[in-house]
Amino acid sequence: MSESRRKFLKNSALLAAGFAISDITFGQLFQDDEEEEIIYDYLIENGQIFIDKRFKNVYVGILPNGKLKLSSLPLKAREVIDASGKIVSPGFIDILADNSSKPEATYKIFESYKVSDGVTSALQLHGGQDKAAAYYRACSKVDHFVNYGVSTKVMNIRRNNKSISSRLKVIEKNLAYGALAISHSIEYQPTPYSELLEYGKLAYKYQRPLFLHLRHSSKRKELEGVKEAIKIARDTGCAIHIDHLNSTGGTFDMPGALQLIRDARKDGLKITTCVYPYSYWATYLHSKRFNEGWRERYNLTYSDLTVVGTGEKLTQARFNELRQKTGILVAVPPGTMPLDKTVDLALKEDFCLIGSDGGIERANRANNHPRGAGCFATAIRHTLDIGIPLEETLYKLSELPRKLLRPALMRRGKIADNYWADLVIFDKDQIHGAATIANPNQFSKGIDYVFVNGRIACQNGKLGETVGRPVKIQAARVI
Repeated sequence: MSESRRKFLKNSALLAAGFAISDITFGQLFQDDEEEEIIYDYLIENGQIFIDKRFKNVYVGILPNGKLKLSSLPLKAREVIDASGKIVSPGFIDILADNSSKPEATYKIFESYKVSDGVTSALQLHGGQDKAAAYYRACSKVDHFVNYGVSTKVMNIRRNNKSISSRLKVIEKNLAYGALAISHSIEYQPTPYSELLEYGKLAYKYQRPLFLHLRHSSKRKELEGVKEAIKIARDTGCAIHIDHLNSTGGTFDMPGALQLIRDARKDGLKITTCVYPYSYWATYLHSKRFNEGWRERYNLTYSDLTVVGTGEKLTQARFNELRQKTGILVAVPPGTMPLDKTVDLALKEDFCLIGSDGGIERANRANNHPRGAGCFATAIRHTLDIGIPLEETLYKLSELPRKLLRPALMRRGKIADNYWADLVIFDKDQIHGAATIANPNQFSKGIDYVFVNGRIACQNGKLGETVGRPVKIQAARVI
């Protein structure tokens, strides 16, 4: 017999006896059984909680199912985290994470440097994969520090499919499976505008953004690339995201690039962009960016190039030797893209996000830009140093990506009841990215906890549980 049944019979007997027990009231006899008290896995208290663009003082509970509960009163929990003097933020969402070459072999290293930088969702929407279904299936068989997702990578699809019609079929198959976006790098793989329009039409049909690395990175032509992206949005109705505007499109004339985007948005076009908080770019020596005339385009020479991870400065002979190889990443000097003339201007715009455009793929001194390990801690440190309110930066690291990629991130990127507990607890006075050109393989500093789906994935630089989940469009919306 159940406890509630026994209580009912007991109460009935007492009534029949004419309330023989004087200290029991009528209401007490018929009150419902009390609900079982919820015990949370974690309770975060005393922190400054970033909610709806403001810092609030509330208790944050994490349920055993990995979801959040906010309360003005203390909650009973198995473990209490005192966040006094710390910021509690939604987990950072990297829309331009990059681990597209050999993710099956390098994903664990890549994710370790993301989660230690406060990233809880690493989304590869610049490169991505040409076979989305195979990627997600393979990833589901292994454990992840962070949530993961990809776009459909046009560059690979174009290499493997000769006709436009066959390319479009592959892209559509990926979108139907749940790929988060279409991505293409026109500078590295020049593509006719008529073909780009077809990709824009598919992006509109499936209501996914089209992520573009623009066609031009030179002083003379860079704004033409911005205009081309806007024209695609105008001609197809799709949402366009311009990758890393500070290194491609707004390097030499950021005010002009931003004005073009502002005007397009006033016309109702869906245009967003992102930057990474570094004053130098890095890319592969074998890429088209180093084709004939690169020294004149960028006002650089051979000795300005440094091999990332070793610190080697190039000579003309060494440049020619390494250019024959694939996978050699070189960085230009710090200050090549002055922050006050590029990144700082873009960050003032409500349509500008932060994306790393990077990832660490090797265990020791990786040949990757430091942004692959320290982008988000560096962004917070830099914006605080130049006087941008922390609330604005955190919004760009969490809420804006959530809005861009709805519905895939509908329950992430925000601290609210029943949202996934993707959280970062950090010290705003201590947080900074430690990665350098000479040694990019360094975890960020000043980050105490990173929660992914309610579990501690990183604590004070020590890796924890692996409960990352796939991020994709569960039910494809087609119009």
